[in-house]
Amino acid sequence: MKHLVLRTLGQARRVIVIVIGFTVLLVGVAMVVLPGPAVVVIPVGLAILATEFIWARTLLDTVKERIQRMRNK
Repeated sequence: MKHLVLRTLGQARRVIVIVIGFTVLLVGVAMVVLPGPAVVVIPVGLAILATEFIWARTLLDTVKERIQRMRNK
């Protein structure tokens, strides 16, 4: 029974992280055309999603590299 409760809590945590991550990411994408700091919000959303998805980690690393290249110019 204890294993089932822990598994359910883990699944609930994962769902919450995914919902928050996608919400932040979508708000950031909306800020591309609306006023707001999209350049800050999109990486935050990706960082949240990167805790659960490899594709988000890869995309976040790519964004970090591009930001670093822009800073060096």
